Amino acid sequence: MRIGMIGCGVISQQYLASFDQLPDVQLVAVADLDPARAAAAAEGREGVRALSVDELIADPEVDTILNLTIPAAHADVDLRAIAAGKNVYSEKPFAVTTQEGAEVLVAALAAGVLVGSAPDTVLGTGTQTARAAIDEGLIGTPIAATATMVTPGHERWHPQPDFYYVPGGGPLLDMGPYYLHALITLLGPITSVIGAASRTRDARTIGSGPRAGESIPVSTDTHVSGVLVHESGVLSTLVMSFDAVATSAHPIEIHGTEGTLAVPDPNHFSGDVTVHRLGGEGWEPVPTAGGYEEAGRGIGLHDMAVRGPELRASGELGQHALEVMNAVLESAHSGARIEIASHVARPEAVALEDVRATA
Repeated sequence: MRIGMIGCGVISQQYLASFDQLPDVQLVAVADLDPARAAAAAEGREGVRALSVDELIADPEVDTILNLTIPAAHADVDLRAIAAGKNVYSEKPFAVTTQEGAEVLVAALAAGVLVGSAPDTVLGTGTQTARAAIDEGLIGTPIAATATMVTPGHERWHPQPDFYYVPGGGPLLDMGPYYLHALITLLGPITSVIGAASRTRDARTIGSGPRAGESIPVSTDTHVSGVLVHESGVLSTLVMSFDAVATSAHPIEIHGTEGTLAVPDPNHFSGDVTVHRLGGEGWEPVPTAGGYEEAGRGIGLHDMAVRGPELRASGELGQHALEVMNAVLESAHSGARIEIASHVARPEAVALEDVRATA
């Protein structure tokens, strides 16, 4: 699969670091609205050309567009790529509005192309080991889950944080996809939600880079809580904050009739999974039992290249998570419980594999 990457910002560095070790995919072109950034991304990479966005989308040497643009541009770039007959793989969130995401899936189905969606961190050993433990009955029947992400805000470290504080950003649409993709992978699809949200400040101050000290406006909720009802009956409680300082809670906990499972940070591919058994004396390690070992961002492209329409980090998964997140925000503003219209099958488990061994 020959990849053309659009968007050469901060996150692109993590993808570029992975390409040399990924089998079945080859980066052949890069593009950015800033030609200098595209040139810098291509520099020193044999066979990688720096193009304009229009040139890359039209390039016959590109099979798949890796869309690393800002969230507000995700759907537009995806639709343009699909119209050119390309597969697309988009950074999270899948789109800004649920309607935009649905339009991408409809267009892809009509064109007969594949659609993938980050985050692919759920394909790593952290989430996949937790999934194996749940599937093997280690904690009995799952009853509930908690997912907690607390940080004082990305403007403290990101030099261009404006997009984090407009619709399509905020803690839920920015960080929520990691937690939603993990919860859906672990516990299955979601059928309804109830939400609450707040915005504590109307402005943020950039803390690093050439714009340090500059104030930027905030037009989206910055602390969001939700209760998610899974098809299985499990209740997940979500807390996503750009307002609070810290938490000692595990990023994700799955509570079952026979124990509680602690799942590592879903923003990472690996991490320790631990279990506290009913009647046990404390937290015990769970041996690694699934997932791509030593994976990095872009492993979802390898999975797409190998599995085709059965890819795990799919557009359908990204769209389901997007609808859930937007429904939580809608519920927060209306006070009503919101039913989720989309349905996605729980992605197939990943057997323990070091993908680099096949490169």
